[in-house]
Order: sequence, then structure tokens, then C-alpha cells
Amino acid sequence: MKIIVFGGAGDVGSRAVEDLVMASGVEQVTIADHNVAAADKLAAGLRGQGARVDVKAVDANDHNALVEAMNGHDVAASTLGPFYRFEAPLVRAAIEARVDYASICDEWSAAQAVLSEFDKPARKAGRIIITGLGTSPGLSNVCIRYLAQQMDRARRVDVSVFQPLNAGGGEAVLKHMLNIISGEVAVWREGTQVMVPACSEERVVDFPRFGRIRVWNMGHSEPVTVPRFIPGVEECTFFMGFGRGASLLIGLARRGLFASESRIDRVARLFAPIERLTGGQRPAPGALRVDIWGEKGSARVHRMVCGVGQMREATALCLSAGVQMLARKELTVEQGGVYGPEACLDPSAFMLAMREKAIEAYEDLAMTKPLS
Repeated sequence: MKIIVFGGAGDVGSRAVEDLVMASGVEQVTIADHNVAAADKLAAGLRGQGARVDVKAVDANDHNALVEAMNGHDVAASTLGPFYRFEAPLVRAAIEARVDYASICDEWSAAQAVLSEFDKPARKAGRIIITGLGTSPGLSNVCIRYLAQQMDRARRVDVSVFQPLNAGGGEAVLKHMLNIISGEVAVWREGTQVMVPACSEERVVDFPRFGRIRVWNMGHSEPVTVPRFIPGVEECTFFMGFGRGASLLIGLARRGLFASESRIDRVARLFAPIERLTGGQRPAPGALRVDIWGEKGSARVHRMVCGVGQMREATALCLSAGVQMLARKELTVEQGGVYGPEACLDPSAFMLAMREKAIEAYEDLAMTKPLS
């Protein structure tokens, strides 16, 4: 199989490339990035260790260049953010190039846009598009599907994430973070999508290892895809907390400081020097928790799954595992279209692949009961 990774020289993309190069059955990995120097350096360190590694300089704003770069590959994978800017152009190019596609897109607006605009074209072209194949969304969605399958009906889903501000990721992650805490965001309430102001709701969530963390509602894609692909869900929400320093950031967001793409770009440029100064530090780990309430027989039931890990490692390995399943057509769907991971990846197979990569999910906060 031949895989091209957009943003492949970046923080998360480079880890996905490393894993794909070593994966069985992968014969070629193309690192597509505008930062050719970084891509060449990554490629030089990987050549001779597994799959053939190529480098492709690509301008993600050039549609024809995207299509040309994708031609000849089995799957196009993307870690290229911010996704409110790049997800739709990449999906459009993948459909035209007639290659399957998967990304770690984690923004509600981008996910909703590609579902609305490209599902029918993807079906017509017979291409599989998987949006949101990272940790959250991604691993979270697959866990939701797994837990929902243990019930007769899943009614409520809560996804909670703790991502400390020193979790790493660079400028693209900063832009993403500023985007999801700004404006109105989609949630699923009483069986329908509604819009609420970001960070207008807060709660305290108990996470594994880190204990009780203050979290706010933010604009991730789980509330967009989960109710679409798991019928019967009446409520789906996403909450995230950043730990120390979060209240100041949330306060600025509520005042509209990050209310437009241009403002987000300016703030990201302002913080870029700080990011470079701390670039040599080891990123701090975070945590994921998924809760589902539903019915089994006549009983009301609640299930929970959780885990901890570093953002770069977990996100990249989820993408790599899912991309390999996509390339091998190890899916629960055959028809082309735009899907969330919960709609097309078998939970047991995906979780087994993640366990082999030392990414484990647990059914208890003490992390003594791995998800069976």
C-alpha cells in the first residue's frame, strides 16, 4: 500500500509517518509538506528502515497540486491543521484524485462541512472519507461505538478531555484550540443539533491519574458525527479542560478575542516565540474519558472508558492504525461516503491494533481494568 501524509513533517504527522514506514504491508510513504527541509530530514532518518520514503513539496492552497500529489497513492492521510481551513480542500482533492482519505480533523465546523458537501460526491466516486481519526475525535468515537454495542440503546454520550497547555503540538494546535473555544459550537440535545456559545457551560470531571479537572464545552466533532452514525442518541456533548492557566484563556475567549480567523492568526503569531522557547521540553500527557448512558433490557445502564497519554503519540498512532485498516479495506462499510470512525471501523479490531501500539483504554479510573 502507498500512503501520502499531508503535514507529514509536523509534530503529529511525523510520528504517523514513522509508524507507517515500519508497518507491515506499507511499501511507500510520501511526506507531503511545505516545510521541505524538515520533511527531508525526517525522510533521511527513516530510509532503509522499512517502506520507501519520498518527499513532496505541496501548497495546500493549490487544488491542482493536491490532486497531483495524491495521484498514485492508495490513501491520503492528513494531520494538516487548522482543519477549519484545510479539511474541505483536502477532501475535495482526494475525491477528484480517486483516493481514500483519513484525517485527524477535530473541529465541529470542518466535520459538518465535509459531511454536508462531500458525502454524495464521495459515494458517487466510490471513495471512503474518514474525518476525525485521532484520539478525540477518533479513539473516542470508536470507544463510543464499542460501549453502545453493549446496550440495547445508547441515549447520552459525554466526551471529556484534559489537555494541558504544555501538551505540545505547535502553532496549528494553538490555532485549533483558540478556534474551539470561540463563537458558537454544535451540541446534540433532545435528539437535535443546537448551537450554544463555546465555554458557556462548565463542570468538573474526574480523570484517571489527574483527578478532578474543571472543563468547558468546546467545539469538537463528536457531537456532529456520533448522533449521525449511532441512531437513538439523544444527547452528545464535548468538554475539555487545560488545567493551570485555563481560566484566563477561557475569559479572553468569552470576550471575543479569538472570534475570527484573522484574530486567531495574530494571537498564534504572538505566542509562537514562546512555543519555540519551550520546544525542547517533553510535552505533558493528558487524559480522555467517555461516558455513555443507555438501556439494556429493562435496566438503565452507564458505561465509562478512559485512558492517559501524550497527544502526539496517541493521535498519530490512531491515525496510522486507521489508515492501514482503510488501505486494506478492513471496514464495516463498503459504499463510498464521508464517515466518522464510529461508522466504519470495527471497534474490536481497532482497539486490538491500538493495544499492540501500547495505547490502552480502561473501564476504571484506577486503570486496572483494560477494556475487554
